[in-house]
Amino acid sequence: MPELLHTALHGLPAPRIGKVREVYDLGESMLIVATDRISAFDVVMANGIPDKGCILNQMSTFWFEQLADVCPNHVLSIDDGEIARHCPSPQPELAGRAMLAKKAKPLTIECVARGYISGSLFKEYRAFGSDIHDLDLPYGLRESSPLPEPIFTPATKAEEGHDENISFSQAVDRVGWETAELVKEWTLELYNRAAEHALSKGLILADTKFEFGATDDGIILIDEALTPDSSRYWDAASYDPGHAQPSYDKQYVRDYLETLNWNKQPPGPTLPPEVVANTRAKYVQAYELVTSKVFEV
Repeated sequence: MPELLHTALHGLPAPRIGKVREVYDLGESMLIVATDRISAFDVVMANGIPDKGCILNQMSTFWFEQLADVCPNHVLSIDDGEIARHCPSPQPELAGRAMLAKKAKPLTIECVARGYISGSLFKEYRAFGSDIHDLDLPYGLRESSPLPEPIFTPATKAEEGHDENISFSQAVDRVGWETAELVKEWTLELYNRAAEHALSKGLILADTKFEFGATDDGIILIDEALTPDSSRYWDAASYDPGHAQPSYDKQYVRDYLETLNWNKQPPGPTLPPEVVANTRAKYVQAYELVTSKVFEV
């Protein structure tokens, strides 16, 4: 089946469009559709990864169910029949990739948990030292080293460009002390539970990002949960600190783009078939390892 890059659901208002998801306002709830679009360096590519949206949707659903006792989340239903009843006309393209969700006002911070130092935090650690963002990290950490214990590293939400890591006190300035403390506690508990499960499946969950939103009934977990788009999964058997680790995500896309004479500005280039196939295989593998289920379209 070709990739689904855009939706146009007849009888529904135009969606709010993100890099990957399209969100339809149903009045009392939202319909969230995960497309097959893929981005890298904050730019959406010209083509997508077939079935990626289905994998993200079903992997998020697995984690929302597994971790529902940690904190409330926005899931109302992923049943295709229930979703069809909210659509004025048949929408077969939504099968497996749509979710009915509660409405919430997203908090103005990203909530990141890290058990290992990698990515943007390692770059800052190397450039600015161990007290970056008031974290008081140990001296001498190598790239991909385990941290003494998982840490909460909030970040800004950038409308354009990259999110930026901030300190906990800066997060408090944005959302208030009580909310910041609550989402910190939830973020670390979600991470610890997920990392334990992942390790039992032969995977290291190096870090992950959560989003929370405010409702009349309190704060809830929203968006997605622990997919390769928001998390860094490594193979535990081949883990070797001191450099970047192969990961179950869009690494093939990033590696390919680095070979191009492209300025990392829109529009994104077209990905060749082998990059698409290798990336899809990594997403499928991550899903199957985590859920112990065979991915079926």
